[in-house]
Amino acid sequence: MSDDETHADLRRRLAEVPRRLAVATRAAADKPTAAGEWTPADIVRHLIAVEEEVWHSRLRQLAAEDRPRWPWTEPDRWLGAPGASLEDLLIVYADRRGTTIAILGELDDAGWARTGEHATYGVLDVAALMAKAIDHDDEHLESFR
Repeated sequence: MSDDETHADLRRRLAEVPRRLAVATRAAADKPTAAGEWTPADIVRHLIAVEEEVWHSRLRQLAAEDRPRWPWTEPDRWLGAPGASLEDLLIVYADRRGTTIAILGELDDAGWARTGEHATYGVLDVAALMAKAIDHDDEHLESFR
């Protein structure tokens, strides 16, 4: 498999998440949430925060800095649009994920090869960073099962 195929596959997998998230959250929206657990809307808010604060931030650092260093971070929930419905939040998330995909679409081979160093995962290039994004998405999607 060539790098172009790998990169296209990663972008495709990232692009599928908003649809998968919408299906999962809509199915769970009417089910009771256990005390202390996040609601479907809370999870979407968290994923919006992660998209902005982690993935966008790190992709921008990779473009601007030589081998940035990243601490472990797990943002809470996005605080924007306090009265937003679940459907509104899903639109915001899809928009933020679209930005991630657009950033990736602008990278050439040298851009994909840039690396940063994560405090937990070590050296990650763009593809490895986005694989972590997909893993994080999948973890939250699994929480709806």
